[in-house]
Amino acid sequence: MVALPIDTAKFTGIICAVAPTPRVANRETGQLRVDRETGQTVFQVGLCLMSATSADVVNVSVAGEPSGVQNGLPVQVRDLVATPWENDGRHGVAFRAAEIKPLTAPASSASSGKGAGQ
Repeated sequence: MVALPIDTAKFTGIICAVAPTPRVANRETGQLRVDRETGQTVFQVGLCLMSATSADVVNVSVAGEPSGVQNGLPVQVRDLVATPWENDGRHGVAFRAAEIKPLTAPASSASSGKGAGQ
C-alpha cells in the first residue's frame, strides 16, 4: 500500500463534522483497534474538508484521542495521508493523520494561522 500525502494548506477550512470515536477492531467482542507503532487506541474523526468550490466529509483515523476536538470546531491536521485499498472486490480510500487538534489561534496572531507546515 502506498500512502499519498495530502497538502492540508490547500483547503480553505477543515471542520470537525463527527466527534472522535474509538474504532472497533472486532464487533463481536468490542475490542478496540490499537495503533501498531504507539499502542494507543485508534480514533475516527469525521472531517469536512472545504475548498473554494466544494466540501467533502471524510473519516480520518488517528492514534490517541484528539483532545478538545468537537463537532463544528475548526481543526488543524498534521501529516494527513490517503491510502487506496481493495478487499474482496470492494475498494476505497482510507485517511489517516498523525494528529488532529482544535485550531485555536489568538486573535492577535490570526495571520500566522495560515501556515500548515507545523
